Amino acid sequence: MSAKPASHKPCSVSVLVTTFNWPEALAKTLRALAAQQTLPSEVIVADDGSGPATRACIERFARDYPIPLHHCWQPDQGFRAALCRNRAIAAASSEYVILLDGDMVPHPAFVADHLAAARRNTFVQGVRVLTDADGRDRLLGSDAHALGFFDPGIRRRRHALRLPWLSRCIAAVSPSTSLKAIKTCNQAWWREDLIALNGFDERYQGWGREDVDLAVRAVRAGIKRRSLRFAGLASHLYHPERHDGETSPNDALIFETKHGQRTRSLLGLDRHMETANPSSTPKLASPASGEHAVAA
Repeated sequence: MSAKPASHKPCSVSVLVTTFNWPEALAKTLRALAAQQTLPSEVIVADDGSGPATRACIERFARDYPIPLHHCWQPDQGFRAALCRNRAIAAASSEYVILLDGDMVPHPAFVADHLAAARRNTFVQGVRVLTDADGRDRLLGSDAHALGFFDPGIRRRRHALRLPWLSRCIAAVSPSTSLKAIKTCNQAWWREDLIALNGFDERYQGWGREDVDLAVRAVRAGIKRRSLRFAGLASHLYHPERHDGETSPNDALIFETKHGQRTRSLLGLDRHMETANPSSTPKLASPASGEHAVAA
């Protein structure tokens, strides 16, 4: 979807952090992003209706954050991750965006590894280190931004290994059209590709499938998946799941997408592009106002 050569590397990168009412986890994520070996150009917190504690957390960090820190807030009307992420994508000022959940703690080389893996006409799917309750508490209670391969408190232990040479070998393999394990908790896109796809489909409300919908349409449009393994590490802070992981209220929508021909979402990013103005000085609005808030 881009005329630029595949070897072109991003000149700027925005990290979009999705959150909802867990300011302790968000604070850990923001600290880890501020400690990156390669700092992103900006961090945008895509807030799906959190209360005042999250707003206070972001305000506190924004006072001396090493890069611009923005707060994109929407009223709590249930799980609306598609809308939340679209608003953040529209507000982003970089040519490349990394999607990260607010319960994910990125390794110090997280951003650098993602930039190294970026290729035109692909999106990058990363993995996550799963913690248990003990691992979560150890991370939250320390200054560490990662748990090691031999540390207690983690699952999917292989995902705790950072081996850049092996990651480069895997990245050298031709990108695929695989739609297995699509998760926006650790994923990266060229912003212009997201614009061409019209972002996430905002008809998806309630948990699930909006991420797969985007990937299906991307592959159909010729944007392939590049897997990022043994690099771009991020640890998921354990919490009880709010869903069964098998069914979703959006199952009928994803069936429609998989059996259709669309590449652009029907209700998506273009609704927000005209109102987004990342070059202006943003202001922090009160979540109680119900407005789209951007903080710096």
